Amino acid sequence: MSQIEQRLQELGITLPPSPEPRFTYIPCNQTGNLIYLSGQDCRINGELMYEGKLGREVTIEQGQEAARQTIINCLAVMKGYLGDLDRVVKIVKMLGFVNSAPGFGDQPYVINGASNLLVDIFGEQGKHARSAIGTSDLPFHTPVEIELIVEVRD
Repeated sequence: MSQIEQRLQELGITLPPSPEPRFTYIPCNQTGNLIYLSGQDCRINGELMYEGKLGREVTIEQGQEAARQTIINCLAVMKGYLGDLDRVVKIVKMLGFVNSAPGFGDQPYVINGASNLLVDIFGEQGKHARSAIGTSDLPFHTPVEIELIVEVRD
């Protein structure tokens, strides 16, 4: 068992199968030693765990849970593409979108649910540059969408 798989097991995380895109895009694209993950959301078994806007239908704590699940889904895409998560050298950049009600300004607290999990799994290599952006809506009314840029080894 790889080190990262063992760490996931210690954290009680089972990765789902890598989701199949429903539209015209690929979930992961590589150039050189960087992989770019398309935006993922907080689905479990094909259903969003929460729907709506932070600051209205969704609490900060629920948003953090959604961000955490979104990272689990990102990891599933990475595992499906790489085969072995031990190939990850570093999480380079996270772009987090938060479906925000007017006046909601706590996007960084929400996206911390994702950032904290990456550090829990990858340690220092999980620390990353990040943007946490509020938006007026997201596809299917998901509360959170996250993209990653990851450095990998052959």
